[in-house]
Amino acid sequence: MEIRRIKAPLEAGVIEELKAGEKVLLNGYIYTARDAAHKRFMDTLKDGGTLPFDMVNQVIYYCGPSPAPPGRVIGACGPTTSSRMDAYAPKLISLGLKGMIGKGKRSQAVKDAMKQYRAVYFGATGGAGALLSKSVLSSEIIAYGDMGPEAVVRLEVRDMPLFVINDTHGNDLYESGTSQYRR
Repeated sequence: MEIRRIKAPLEAGVIEELKAGEKVLLNGYIYTARDAAHKRFMDTLKDGGTLPFDMVNQVIYYCGPSPAPPGRVIGACGPTTSSRMDAYAPKLISLGLKGMIGKGKRSQAVKDAMKQYRAVYFGATGGAGALLSKSVLSSEIIAYGDMGPEAVVRLEVRDMPLFVINDTHGNDLYESGTSQYRR
């Protein structure tokens, strides 16, 4: 299978072409945010405020990076369980979020929002945070620094290895992969 290189922020044409099960190498700028940051996003929106970055075409990595060791821009940065963000993801997708990176299955509400608003979900390998950190060229806290590893961090990544789990057409690698082996 061919590995496709894609760039963040994501472009509509690229998103539509991605298929569940496809391997990609992600390049560009992405943002980290876990559940506490997502809750703060929702509270900010409820209070009429603006989010710390424009969601349009962006990618959120469900990750809380560890502190950078000497000589590195970031510590380990492995994915966290995506379902913890499922209560918040449909709203962010409706605001233009086009990609999410994490591990594990997504709820039907998130899958429906991805199909409706044309977004994708990428899987990163759990337990490989040190390896994934080698893809990070720069790291900058842009919001919620008071929350430590829950802060929103802007990462510049090069060739971050990911799999497309859910595509814009409603396909789900967890479902298709499992059915393949049931035969």
